[in-house]
Amino acid sequence: MTDDLSRILPEPWRVKVVEPIQLLDKRAREKHLKKAGYNLFAIPSEAVFIDLLTDSGTSAMSDEQWAAMMRGDESYAGSRNFFTFETTVREIFGFPYVIPTHQGRVAENLLFSTVLKPGQIVPNNTHFDTTRANVEANGGVALDLVVPEAKALDSEYPFKGNMDVVRLAEVLQKNPGKVPLVMLTMTNNSGGGQPVSLENVRAVKAVCEKYDVPLIIDACRFAENAYFIREREEACRNWSVISIVREIFTFADGCTMSAKKDGLANIGGFLALRQDTWVQNVKNRLVLIEGFPTYGGLAGRDLEVVARGLREVLDERYLQFRIGQVRRLGERLLEAGVPLVRPIGGHAVYLDARRFLPHVPPSQYPAQSLSVALYREGGVRSVEIGGVMFGRRDPKTGQEIAPELELVRLTIPRRVYSNTHLDYVAHVVIECFRNREAIRGVRIVKQAPFLRHFTAEFEALA
Repeated sequence: MTDDLSRILPEPWRVKVVEPIQLLDKRAREKHLKKAGYNLFAIPSEAVFIDLLTDSGTSAMSDEQWAAMMRGDESYAGSRNFFTFETTVREIFGFPYVIPTHQGRVAENLLFSTVLKPGQIVPNNTHFDTTRANVEANGGVALDLVVPEAKALDSEYPFKGNMDVVRLAEVLQKNPGKVPLVMLTMTNNSGGGQPVSLENVRAVKAVCEKYDVPLIIDACRFAENAYFIREREEACRNWSVISIVREIFTFADGCTMSAKKDGLANIGGFLALRQDTWVQNVKNRLVLIEGFPTYGGLAGRDLEVVARGLREVLDERYLQFRIGQVRRLGERLLEAGVPLVRPIGGHAVYLDARRFLPHVPPSQYPAQSLSVALYREGGVRSVEIGGVMFGRRDPKTGQEIAPELELVRLTIPRRVYSNTHLDYVAHVVIECFRNREAIRGVRIVKQAPFLRHFTAEFEALA
């Protein structure tokens, strides 16, 4: 197929069922913003026209997945759907011990509450919000060690999700016995949806082996990461996506997974491990907080759906369209001069709120302010990944320390929106950019001690 033809290929599916959506008028949108305390999480979905809040659990299921739901075995113990699920995870990821959970943060909770002791350090390329929260809630220190290239937002460096292996080696050398595991998030969500190279996975594993520390991969977007490896890593150009996936996980001692992302499911996840060292303690805790180890908080039908989704996500036609659709939106915005993270990520376009709104100081949360503006302008719901989500207070001064990146994530649900929908999104973003001087900051008036971005309340500043 010629490159010209591949660039105009439509969705590799056809529509069977539609769900109506509506664009409320601007006055109604403003009322919803005020009622929600200017927090997009608190706006009802029916008041949202294009919902780009998250790609977690928002995928459209295939006809095969809907059919799989009819094969649900809802036995409390030993459901046949568990064995289908277990076999699928073993075949794709190569881990013998598979522990189902109802979503990824429970897999993280099971892992850290079992293996982490207060004061211990968990290095990662970049922790996402729930990973960091689960580390810190269990008394650990979440340490980000992404490569320096990740901070150069305009750079086209192909693997900005890579971990800095030199810094990792320094941390492990200086903290013997204080690092229970190393994590690697693929793709690197907090850093712009950027992939990790296969070469980097190998290098991280070599450092972990030297210091006898297990490597755990956050596998939420494993298929998208593998597709980027094939696109950008010369040695892998002729590999299939499934071959790259299997090679990646040969270097890991386990993985956490939210199947609500690259599992193409609306619920589900798992923790998978290579050795049995932690397994029994993890299962004991699973029974306490989720359920029996062959259902892990899920209905049997959902286990079957996840098993099917994990195979469907490896379809290279799907991945070509998926990555291409996100890239197309990003390219439209770049043509209009909109500042964003480059290269364009796999599951989302990340707007650089600091450069988008240079007149809004960090203390007034530029990314949250921009998210509010996108909803006000066109009913588009996005998510802030900046000072609200990752801001920290200095323990000595009490002053808030802004994170290095201040981003707004336009997260594209899988198999949900057409390119026409995303053309509308581009129009809304570009209109906000043209009128950016009119956008004002916000301040927090109410917040929770952990994961405050989900429930915080704000007021708009004049």
